[in-house]
Formats: sequence, C-alpha cells, structure tokens
Amino acid sequence: MNITLRVWRQKGQDDEGRLATYKLTDVSPDMSFLEMLDVLNEKLTLENEEPVAFDHDCREGICGACGVVIDGEAHGPERTTTCQLHMRSFKDGDTITVEPWRAKAFPVIKDLVVDRGAFDRIIQAGGYISAPTGTAPDAHANPIPKPDAERAFDAATCISCGACVAACPNASSMLFTAAKVTHLGMLPQGQPERASRVVKMINQQDEEDFGGCTNIGECAAVCPKGIPLDTISQLNRDLLGSLSKGVG
Repeated sequence: MNITLRVWRQKGQDDEGRLATYKLTDVSPDMSFLEMLDVLNEKLTLENEEPVAFDHDCREGICGACGVVIDGEAHGPERTTTCQLHMRSFKDGDTITVEPWRAKAFPVIKDLVVDRGAFDRIIQAGGYISAPTGTAPDAHANPIPKPDAERAFDAATCISCGACVAACPNASSMLFTAAKVTHLGMLPQGQPERASRVVKMINQQDEEDFGGCTNIGECAAVCPKGIPLDTISQLNRDLLGSLSKGVG
C-alpha cells in the first residue's frame, strides 16, 4: 500500500502545532497502525528528521497507553485500540490524518503524546477501597449475585485510554469516572466509601477542567472495551443519593 500521512507535530505544550505531510510506500496491510508509525519514524531518522512522538506500551490492547485521533475518530475506523488497528482497515492511496486527543484536561506533551495525569488524579480522589481483602479464600466469603458481578467486571474493563474524552464534543470524562464508580459500587468491598467516592471523584473531575456530560453517547460508541452508557446513569443515581444524605 502507498499512503499519505498528515501527522500533528508540536514540540511542546506552549508551542504552535501543525500538520506535517509524509508519504510511505510498500506498507503491509498486516501492519498495525503503530507499526506503520514505527516505519515512518525509521524513515525520518534516516533522513535526519525528528521522529514522531507517540504513546504506546503493551501493544496488545490492554494497557490504554496508545490513543490518537485518526481521520477524526478516536482510535480510528474500527472499535478497538490504536495498537490493535491494522492497515487493512485503509485502502491503497489513502490520505490519513493523525492527531492527538483534543481536550483541555489532556495537554499536548509532544506531537501525539498528551498528559493524561488527570485520570490518575480522579482515581486518587476516590477510586479505591479501605476494606481488607484478605487471602484468596476470603474473597469467597461474601456471595455476590451474578448480575452484579458481571456488571462490575464489565465496568472494570476500562483501560483509561481517554477515547471517551477525545470523542465527546464537550471533552467530558464522565464515562471513565462512571466506569470506576460502577466497578467498585457493585462489590461488597466497595460499599464503605460508596457515598463519598462518587462525590470526591466528580469534584476532582470538575477541577481537572473536563467538560460536562450531555448524554450525546459518542463516548460509549468509541470505547474499545464497550463500557455501556448506562454506567453514567448509575453514577448519577449514586451522586444524587450521596448529595441527598449531605455527603460532600
């Protein structure tokens, strides 16, 4: 495949960015998108140009480190992580535009790399439990209804990639926060902090300058792990219940 790339280049948070155009030839359809970027960087290095900075780690779709906007869509045209997107999703001769996540709370560090420390601070605000979990046999001491366990597991699949924020017109992180609140809120070990957790995490989310949720649904549509939109409804119920009790 021969493709043309329009890649966002930006030296730092305070620098002005631009789209730079590069041409690649003989791109294998079996390459992942990140492998294609590796080929581009090898080419740029040989030409004594600065390689494109992009985030990655496991390249297996489980760590959430990777993530870019491809042709206006978070993670690209398939519902998967950028590292699991393959070049067979594109056609020979395509022009592909690659940009970083766009959100005030995710400042650009360099090129396609953004600072997602805001997610870490939201979790630090309340995404934990104080109940001792004990040893493995102790985990079975409290029976959990199967629907509750499945919902907790579904919410726990969130990998904090930030696609929900990038896709939302308001740059809201509500789906991310809702996944963390729902995951712990469905389990017995998560009950002691359940009321205070949702208030603390929402307050921190607001402090990080994420936008407000208006239930557009783009977040759930692009989530590579399929976090359902109704987790936001559960967060709202927990929040209203906590506030009605004077928590916060």
